[in-house]
Amino acid sequence: MASKVMRAVQFGGYGGGVAGLKHVEVPVPAPKKDELLLKLEARSLNPVDWKIQKGQLRPFMPGKFPYIPATDVAGEVVEVGSGVKNFKAGDKVVAFLGHSTGGGLAEFAVAKESLTVIRPDEVSAAEGAGLPVAGLTALQALTQSAGIKLNSIGKPTNILITAASGGVGHYAVQLAKLGNTHVTASCGARNIEFVKSLGADEVIDYKTPEGAALKSPSGRKYDAVIHCATGIPWSTFEPNLSEQGKVVDITPGASAMLTFAVKKLTFSKKQLLPFLMSAKRENLEYLVSLVKEGKLKTVVDSKHPLSKAEDAWAKSMDGHATGKVIVEP
Repeated sequence: MASKVMRAVQFGGYGGGVAGLKHVEVPVPAPKKDELLLKLEARSLNPVDWKIQKGQLRPFMPGKFPYIPATDVAGEVVEVGSGVKNFKAGDKVVAFLGHSTGGGLAEFAVAKESLTVIRPDEVSAAEGAGLPVAGLTALQALTQSAGIKLNSIGKPTNILITAASGGVGHYAVQLAKLGNTHVTASCGARNIEFVKSLGADEVIDYKTPEGAALKSPSGRKYDAVIHCATGIPWSTFEPNLSEQGKVVDITPGASAMLTFAVKKLTFSKKQLLPFLMSAKRENLEYLVSLVKEGKLKTVVDSKHPLSKAEDAWAKSMDGHATGKVIVEP
C-alpha cells in the first residue's frame, strides 16, 4: 500500500464533546494474524460512542488514549492477516470493530475476521454500516431477551417499542413484524408517519398525556417492551404489562438494575431485564441477508464526510436522529 499514514478523528481523554475531537494523521494499522485491514467506505455512530468519551463506561472502555471512536463500518478488504481464511483483498464487507479498540473514524481500520461478514452488492456501504450495534441490539433484545420468534407463526405477542424512530428502535419495529406480533411504538409527533411506514400497528406520541402513560390505544397489555428510551420509570410500564410481561432495557441505569434485583428477589412474574449486546458473526450475517432480501432497511438520518465528523457527532449527541447517522469518506 502506497500511503503509510491516514486521516483519522480521535479524542485524547474523557470529556470535551464535539470540541474534544481532533483531526490527525496517524499510521495505517497493520492487521494481526486473525485480522483484516479495511479501506472504509462508511461508518455509523451510536450513542455508546460519545458515552465512552463522556467516561460513562470507565474503567472498561476505551482500552487506551488517544482513541479513534466508532465501531460500525463497511469497506473493502485491502490486506489480510496470515491466519485469515474466509476473506481476500477486494472483498466488500461489514464489520464490528469492538468498543475497547474502536477505530472507525479513520480512512482505514483493522477488523477481526470473527466479526466481519461479506456485504453483497444489494447492500450499500451506508446500509451495512448501520447494522452492527443497533441492528444486533434490536435482534438480540427481541429474540434472546423477549423470546420473540422471527419468521414464525407462533403465539401472537403484543410488543411496545419506545424511541421507535431511533437507531435501535427503527430496526426493532421492522424485525418484530417478521414475527407474529402486534407492535405499539412510541416516538415524537414528527416521526409518527415514519414509524407507521416501518410496520408499527399503533404509534403513540410520547409527549401527549396518553402517550406518556405508554398505554396501547387498542387496550392491549404488552407481553414485552423493547425499551430504547431513557428516563421512564418502572411504575409507568408495570400497569401496561401482561401477567408475565418483560421490559428489556437496552440502556439500563442504576434504577433499572435496582428494579431488576427487586423483581428477582420477590419472584415477580413481571420482569425488568437489563440488556447487554453480544456481537456474533452469524447474527450480523442474518441482518445483512435481511437487507439484501428487502425485509429490513437501514434508514439514514444524515450523511457527513469524515472531514466534518464533528457534525455527525453533534447530531448523534442531540438524541433526535431518525434512523442512523452515517460518516462517509
